[in-house]
Parts: sequence; C-alpha cells; structure tokens
Amino acid sequence: MGKQLEGQIALITGSSSGIGAAIAVAMGKAGATVVVNHHSDKSLKGAEEVLNTIKAAGGNGVIKQCDTSNEEQVKQMFAEILAQFGTLDIAVANAGIQQDASFLDMTLEQWNKVIATNLTGQFLCAREAAREFKRRGVQPERSRAAGKIICMSSVHEVIPWAGHVNYAASKGGVKLLMQSMAQELAPYKIRVNSIAPGAIKTRINEDAWDTPEDEKKLLELIPYGRVGIPEDVAKVAVWLASDESDYVTGTTLFVDGGMTLYPGFADNG
Repeated sequence: MGKQLEGQIALITGSSSGIGAAIAVAMGKAGATVVVNHHSDKSLKGAEEVLNTIKAAGGNGVIKQCDTSNEEQVKQMFAEILAQFGTLDIAVANAGIQQDASFLDMTLEQWNKVIATNLTGQFLCAREAAREFKRRGVQPERSRAAGKIICMSSVHEVIPWAGHVNYAASKGGVKLLMQSMAQELAPYKIRVNSIAPGAIKTRINEDAWDTPEDEKKLLELIPYGRVGIPEDVAKVAVWLASDESDYVTGTTLFVDGGMTLYPGFADNG
C-alpha cells in the first residue's frame, strides 16, 4: 500500500476486532499513527493485540477506551488525542453493534441501544473531528484536505432487513448523516464519505458463514462468488483517507461483491 498516510493521526472507533481492527492495521502500515479505540475492559485485550500488530509492522499508535455513544466520553477521548498529538487528520466512525429481534418483539431498549451506538456515536465522533479539522485548516505538508471522516455504513442503508429494523434504520440514518455532513463541511476542505460493507467474515455475523452449508446459502446473495474479509474494507478505507481520493466526498463506496445488485433478479427479468 505504500505510506500514503505518513505523518497523519488516525482514530478508528471500535477497532479492537473485525473490520475496525483491519482498518487500524492497514492505516498503521500506510504510515499513520493509529488511535485504537475500544468500548470497555472486555475489549481491551483485542485492542492490545491490534496495537501490537501495528507495531510489529513498523507502525505506531495508542489505545483509547471510550463508549462512542456517550458524549462526555467522546469529548474526553478527543481532548486526550489532541493533548498527546496536537491534532487529528482522519476519523473512522466504525463502532457498531447488532441487537436483533423481530419488529413485533423488539424492545425500546434494543432500538435505543443500536441507534445510540451506530448513529449517534458516529455523529458525536464526526462532530468532534470536524471541529478540530476546521480549527486547524489545510496543512499541505499533511494532506490536501483539512481532514477526512469515514463513516461505516452497510448494504442495509439501501437493502431492507426484516428482523433487524434497528440496525437497518441506523445505517439508513448514516447515509444521510454522511451526505449532509459532506455538503456542509466541503467548503472547509473536510471530506466525508462512507463505506458500506456487504457480507464480511467477522465475529458479528459468524453464524451466517461458519459452516459450508451456511456459506453456500450466503453466496446466493453475492454475485462475485466469495464472502468478503475485513481487509477488503480496510484497503478502501486507506484510499478514502489518502490524497489519492482528494476529489471524493459525499459518496458511499459499497464493498459487497455485488450484493446491492439484487442477484435474485438476475434470471427473473
């Protein structure tokens, strides 16, 4: 990948495992100093493993604990980052959860928890990042942009998902949050984009691909013929954070092997 992010500071929320971990490692390899965010003591071990992987590859970083749905914790995390590094260049709002139930059985607690983490958490982190980017402005030796915000969305920002209405609603919200932020922040040379993964082999959806039978069924939804891996998403994140994508803002990049092509219609037109 080279060192496209040399000298930059990158925060990746929810990066103690899965897609976030892969993005943290990839950005470390691309030269960024990485802030590995984890939610709680339970996720600290994963965060330490991610940071060790970054350092083993010649990169550097730190670990910050923060519940991204908690405004005071988010503000404290950003204050610590700015005190330690002086500024921030890249914010990847990746932290997300699922709490699944049928619509008729879903509790308000399940609804609120997913919206708080997946949507409100992205708003809080993006807002604090944008405030710093605007304050600092463009420094050409760092990047052509004042800052880069990458939201983690999902194919379910456009594909309805029965049994997961809280998750799908949160990702639909991310779509317009991202686009509205991009519209408002572009004059400050702050770029805002989303990545929308499809089926990616992570712990959160392991039961969808962990047996040959399950994987075969899942592949019926993926025209490209394979289930994605976190590194597929990480490569896109590095590109979006680099000057190679300097004219890209307000866009969702789908990393889904064609899932959003609605393959059920391929032979039913």
